[in-house]
Amino acid sequence: MYNFKYFNIADWFSFYRIMAVPILLGLIWVGEREWFSWMLLISYSTDAIDGFLARRLKITSARGSQLDSLGDQITLIIGLIGLVFFENTFIKANYLLILLAFVPYLVQMFIAFVKYGKATAFHTYLAKISAITQGIFILWLLFFGPVYWLFYVMIVLGVLETIEEITLIFMYDQWVEDVKGYFWALSDKRRPKNTNSQ
Repeated sequence: MYNFKYFNIADWFSFYRIMAVPILLGLIWVGEREWFSWMLLISYSTDAIDGFLARRLKITSARGSQLDSLGDQITLIIGLIGLVFFENTFIKANYLLILLAFVPYLVQMFIAFVKYGKATAFHTYLAKISAITQGIFILWLLFFGPVYWLFYVMIVLGVLETIEEITLIFMYDQWVEDVKGYFWALSDKRRPKNTNSQ
């Protein structure tokens, strides 16, 4: 459970994404596609704001990393639920590709919870690029319709990012935050010495 007393401004932006979930689900329930799309846009915008504030104000923390990751994951899931309801034809036509990216993501989450008891917060460069691509695609689809080249790029990035996340989980015995990527992890002093690359 989070102690709100210690939240900084970046934490509140991250927490907003979590608190917006019931509203977004309610908008899906009543079929308010336009309001849902704008609210989802706000949620995605807070993802850029919280990271910027945390770095700018030098208020990064393990709590903030966890909140940011949880907010990202929930926003992605809510976005996909919205697509199921508002873009059902697109989902049905492309469900195999969507599963190709989403099932490994669920596997990665399962491995993380088994090993660390919580989701990862590596915040790799690839994860950030993948998240931005997902956000742009989902919002563009909701507002204007599908762009297939962007959809394919999103799927490829999602699969690559998940593979990297799973690899990093096996590279770190303990939960850590802010790992830029696989190649940065190779020289990370937080890794046990006996797991160094051969």
